[in-house]
Amino acid sequence: MKYELPSLPYSYNALEPYISAQIMEIHHARHHKGYVDGANAALEKLLKAREGAEVDVKAVLKEYSFNLGGHILHTMFWQNMKPNGGGEPGGELLDEINKVFGSFAVFKKLFTQAAVSVEGSGWAMLVYDELRDSLSIIQVEKHNLNVVPGLIPLLVIDVWEHAYYLQYQNQRAKFVDAWWNVVNWSDVEKRFAKAKSQARGLI
Repeated sequence: MKYELPSLPYSYNALEPYISAQIMEIHHARHHKGYVDGANAALEKLLKAREGAEVDVKAVLKEYSFNLGGHILHTMFWQNMKPNGGGEPGGELLDEINKVFGSFAVFKKLFTQAAVSVEGSGWAMLVYDELRDSLSIIQVEKHNLNVVPGLIPLLVIDVWEHAYYLQYQNQRAKFVDAWWNVVNWSDVEKRFAKAKSQARGLI
């Protein structure tokens, strides 16, 4: 079974004026598709290795991790956004944010700083930490580095240049500020509830 490029849950122009239709189309149809194709190609090489073909397993596993990470994170990224989004979350998620960070305003400031300060290309994430039964903010370089077992992504923002450059040039901070207007908090709340209910711990 191969990985497939998911359809967006909205049209390419649905997040305007915060994210342009041109960026969304290129980002989804070219970049995300490239990660899907790359993951499938790496998977095919691993299957051939199982059948006896000579394969540089270390290189292929790195290729597989990079592309599959890109596919998974982009799929979440699309779902984490919606037209007429933004504002604040509610319910247990907001209660947990207030408990961990002191207030939503502090969380938003810290998450923004995490996104803006990613070195090179990567992501900022709000995650649920199974071991501590708590929320954390992390940075991910590229797609496959610094991903820690037991941290379940809830909210992700892509700060690779392809996510914003055509509209915001090199002003990543302006993109991040605009992105807060399309956050789909209902999706994040569902992910948080599912993470807490299914957490079993790793050690």
